[in-house]
Amino acid sequence: MLFNSIEYVIFLPLFFIGYWFIFKRLKLQNIFVVISSYIFYGWWDWRFLILIAFTTLCSYASGILIERQERRLIQRWICAANITLNLLVLCIFKYFNFFSENFVSLFETFGIKLDWVTLDILLPVGISFYTFQALSYTIDIYQHKMKPTHDMVAFFAFISFFPQLVAGPIERATNLLPQFLKVRTFDYGQAVDGMQQILYGLFKKMVIADNCSRLVDIVFSNYQQLGSIQLFLGAVFFTFQIYCDFSGYSDIAIGTAKLLGIKLMKNFDYPYISRNIAEFWRRWHISLTTWFRDYIYIPLGGSRVGKWKSVRNTFIIFLVSGFWHGANWTFICWGLFHALLFLPLLLTSSNRKYRGIVAEGKLLPSWKEAIQIGTTFFLVVIGWILFRAENMEQAIGYIGRLFSMQQSTGNMPSHSLEVGLYILLFWILEWFQRDKPYALQIQFLKSKSLRVAILTFVILFIEITMGKSSEFIYFQF
Repeated sequence: MLFNSIEYVIFLPLFFIGYWFIFKRLKLQNIFVVISSYIFYGWWDWRFLILIAFTTLCSYASGILIERQERRLIQRWICAANITLNLLVLCIFKYFNFFSENFVSLFETFGIKLDWVTLDILLPVGISFYTFQALSYTIDIYQHKMKPTHDMVAFFAFISFFPQLVAGPIERATNLLPQFLKVRTFDYGQAVDGMQQILYGLFKKMVIADNCSRLVDIVFSNYQQLGSIQLFLGAVFFTFQIYCDFSGYSDIAIGTAKLLGIKLMKNFDYPYISRNIAEFWRRWHISLTTWFRDYIYIPLGGSRVGKWKSVRNTFIIFLVSGFWHGANWTFICWGLFHALLFLPLLLTSSNRKYRGIVAEGKLLPSWKEAIQIGTTFFLVVIGWILFRAENMEQAIGYIGRLFSMQQSTGNMPSHSLEVGLYILLFWILEWFQRDKPYALQIQFLKSKSLRVAILTFVILFIEITMGKSSEFIYFQF
């Protein structure tokens, strides 16, 4: 069920009514959340429900088993068993064919021919997201950051909560689970704020991402006939497509949760006005980057183990990040590309700079900041080419032609200028609202009529300019 579909337009109001007006008691409310979330998730394929229920039960049971054991060694084995089991399921569904293909190719280079075994299985939507959410729960219990819950319904609600189930934010049990263990009350101000954030998410998805999608598909399919300028513009269009697609989903998820009295973590913080790559990663997909930081980078020693081990840890994190996104060498190379960009900052201890608001209190950035933002944006755009390419051959060909300064033998689609203007409008809005949690947060305007007029304009703008509806990109991960 897509957020931008007619099914969801019907589903959400019905759920809202049942949640606040029919199932008012906490236990019944949580049961209603679980049932509704399973209907939402099963809308793609009912077989997905078996897998998420299995993951949920394993993680719930492991938490209780860890609590009951006093010996640290047994606790460690229980935690390790749950992690292994969940990752094994993830690898079978997401990575088996990738490893099988590359294993066979490796042997063929030595003249040894093997049969290529593949599994004809459907990748469950959002499996990487809810698997990591479940893993963090078990690890937090093992590390004594929290105690396990004995409320199975609340735990099922924590794993399956439909707004963030299939594309994040990847929530921590320390934040989301306690909210299902206490009575929630309706807050009108929070609900209005949530509706505005949902509207902004729909604007990002339907006006920017979906319109960019058509252009990006054309450019990447015909890159051999296009010149450097057109190829760079195509990469820029994808840069905004993936940001508005993914952050748009997060905005809708966070806004929907606000309607239900639930607070989800922030997942994006205006990443395209970052002054270096380290700042970009503090602002991009925050729930995933902090997950890797807390559960992989810090346990490996983080940056406290000397420069070269810090370099090793950084490369591991970016390699895993690339691989998390998909079973393709393009994702792995994308991760390694960002690791190389991060390396000079790490070696010069510059990776911790720039944690505040860009050009805070100023209308425009300084020349230095503008150059930093422009340089960082350019490098991110090049990285997104690797991410978008279907295979390494296309990625190398695209980048090679981009920097060869060849002339075009084809033309960009006629609506490129129109979409470019949408992007410019969007970027200006993001810049001037960069100190807000999201760019359409306009509660600071005292005039209610003005606020209503702005929101009405946004709704009409979406209706007039929206592109052809498509799935959110991160559903595939």
